[in-house]
Amino acid sequence: MNDVADIVLGGAGYAGLFRAVSEEDAQAGIAAAWDAGIRAFDTAPHYGAGSSEERLGRFLRSRSEYTVSTKVGRLLYDDPSAPDGVHDFYGAPKRSRRQDYSAAGVRQSLEDSLARLGLDRVDLLLIHDPDEHQAETLAGAMPELVRMRDAGLVSGIGVGVNDVDVALRFVRETPIDHVMIAGRYTLLDRRAEAELLPECAHRGIRVLVAGVLNSGILADPLRRATFDYRPAQRHIIERAQTMDRLCAKYDIPLRAAALQFPRRNPAVSATVIGAGTKAEAEDTIAMLNTPVPEDLWHDLARSS
Repeated sequence: MNDVADIVLGGAGYAGLFRAVSEEDAQAGIAAAWDAGIRAFDTAPHYGAGSSEERLGRFLRSRSEYTVSTKVGRLLYDDPSAPDGVHDFYGAPKRSRRQDYSAAGVRQSLEDSLARLGLDRVDLLLIHDPDEHQAETLAGAMPELVRMRDAGLVSGIGVGVNDVDVALRFVRETPIDHVMIAGRYTLLDRRAEAELLPECAHRGIRVLVAGVLNSGILADPLRRATFDYRPAQRHIIERAQTMDRLCAKYDIPLRAAALQFPRRNPAVSATVIGAGTKAEAEDTIAMLNTPVPEDLWHDLARSS
């Protein structure tokens, strides 16, 4: 079994992010991660308009000894007119999202998520993308999550964001115990390194790093020039291609270095991977277990 104790399988990929994924392929992808030893899973109502939670729940139904995190902040409702590809999720059920960061919204979100998952509890609840709703979140969602944790309904609470400043505000102003930061601690973007990671380490807050491939460019900068879910700017493509050439000198795939990069920082508790199919999951595990020479790390640090 691989050393994957600090690896979490994220739920966006097998819910159709960027391209539709069949039920069969999604289940095979989750199974490949499970067979590799991964026992921590992160999902959200937002991912595939609920299909991520539903697919994960179907997989876990006959299994035990795992941890699950999901998110609050978006409620789902049936919508026959919902177009395909909303928020870059394809093949999703006909549902739309409504943002709600109130206490009542948190309770409803958890109840709905548990129904989709087929579980009676989750281990971790994260407030999802509260960037434009921080006042409502601080007044409503956050106190409710604290009550849920105090009552034992969940073991951990936190935020899941892309913005370092938003994460820092919640770290400094609320009693959270987890932060998921996406895309901000990668080979290409280290904005979390200066303040967020040290602050979390000081406060004993567990950090989950997601989006380590920056939505594709660090997987293959010659063919997937996508950074932060948008076409990458020229200077970003050039930096990624420079890193790719450095890795090639050592016969190491760039994605191996990109996936392993967060694990080198002791402030990072776990890395969230985005594999959505069996082939992607198996490749990710292989990349995580590819030895990366220390000299390459030094070269990559000088290039960033």
